[in-house]
Amino acid sequence: MSDRATIFWFRRDLRLADNPALLAAAAAAGARHAPLLPAYVWEPRERRRWAPGAAARWWLWRSLSALDGELRAHGSRLTVADGDPTERVPELAAGAGAHAVYWAAGLEPDEAADDEAVAAALLDAGIRAVVVPQANLLYDPAAVRTQAGRPYTVFTPFWRACLALPRPEPPLPAPEALPAAPPALPAWPAPPATPADSPAGDAASALPRLRDEAIRPWSAGFAEVWTPGEAGAQARLTAFVSGGLLSGYAEERDHPALHGTSRLSPHLHWGELSGRQVWHAMAGALAEAGLEPEAAVAPVDRDAAQAPGTAASAGAYLRQLGWREFGHHLLAAFPELPERPLSRRFEMFPWRRDPAALDAWRQGRTGASLVDAGMRELWNTGWMHNRARLVTGSFLVKDLLLPWTLGEEWFWDTLVDADLANNVLGWQWVAGCGADAAPYFRILNPETQARRFDADGAYRRRWAGEAPEAPAQPIVEHRAARARALAAYDVMRESGRPE
Repeated sequence: MSDRATIFWFRRDLRLADNPALLAAAAAAGARHAPLLPAYVWEPRERRRWAPGAAARWWLWRSLSALDGELRAHGSRLTVADGDPTERVPELAAGAGAHAVYWAAGLEPDEAADDEAVAAALLDAGIRAVVVPQANLLYDPAAVRTQAGRPYTVFTPFWRACLALPRPEPPLPAPEALPAAPPALPAWPAPPATPADSPAGDAASALPRLRDEAIRPWSAGFAEVWTPGEAGAQARLTAFVSGGLLSGYAEERDHPALHGTSRLSPHLHWGELSGRQVWHAMAGALAEAGLEPEAAVAPVDRDAAQAPGTAASAGAYLRQLGWREFGHHLLAAFPELPERPLSRRFEMFPWRRDPAALDAWRQGRTGASLVDAGMRELWNTGWMHNRARLVTGSFLVKDLLLPWTLGEEWFWDTLVDADLANNVLGWQWVAGCGADAAPYFRILNPETQARRFDADGAYRRRWAGEAPEAPAQPIVEHRAARARALAAYDVMRESGRPE
């Protein structure tokens, strides 16, 4: 038997449980009585347009630290390198004398391109490349198509088609143990000094740079809210499903002052949880209520109308998981979406340029109390409640008439759960230019939204320090802004540009 190493390349699947690619790599290494080298490649920000933003890098540093701890508990450890993965992965494989490299298929267009480039480079070097379908999504984007063979661009028929497919496979357990990793490679020298809590501090020249980008003064409060890593993800999932939060989700999820949402989004983005782990946790809750998942999540106008209590909430939550799925399927079908609207006529939209208004929006100084509370929650925690995301987004693109791409970029840099597919889906939905988007004339009134979803002002007082009965003067009057937005939409529609 050969003792040539097998490499497992972690990407956005930073977990041991329900990681089919890791299990396949471990089984292959074990069968050959060979070491297994788990590795992560830290990409420089300048390499690609949508490299992780500042808040996401805060998360990534800590998630890698947690992953290294989990690997060490299983007899292994994590190696971290920096640079272009299309170069670094083949170099790492050559330096280790590796027999094969395993990894999970990419979720985004850039990642899919990297799959092809890395596989080709390994093949040229005589090293096996094994790309395993990943478990982060519930359904293969290539398997969900209209009868005409095209991707869905409306959510309800998309979700109905998903529910007609076989159920997601049950999640797989973590490996009981992993083949030991080989010694640190000379090709990857350790830096002169690294913090004691660094992942793979004995093997990672990338760590000082990653650490410096992950530790910034503005993110000081993040640790009070989040626990990155697989253990933190499992704890939050358990607390949501079994800790009493799930039963109130359908009624409370729209009220930002309440702890009515799961806050699993960053764990899902980094793959500390898989989509099917969450699906089966919800299915278990539904089974206890005597319902099948397909019945509970059937598309209806109002989620909460399906059944009382936990059944309605689990169904509503699975529907939101379906929206996450929808975003990834759209991005796979239309890779240009982060830069271009799905509705091409919006390329003719007469957006304004107003740096002062943009700064006021970013800093939570618009005078619209719910908008300002949401933007300050984002700055202090790296996260924003979904209702606040809708209101702040509508305010930027409709009240201020500023391009949705500016909001997309700001959220990308400041959200710990910044996910390219869902960031694009949300912003194009709010702007009215994307798939299944809100109609152009739907312009949310921020004060009406505040009275409806934060009636006692608790959320606004907490984050904006403002009493609802004494609001600040807004930088724009909503009625006039609404009229201006509708006039701009009319200009676009009269341009003659087709969809």
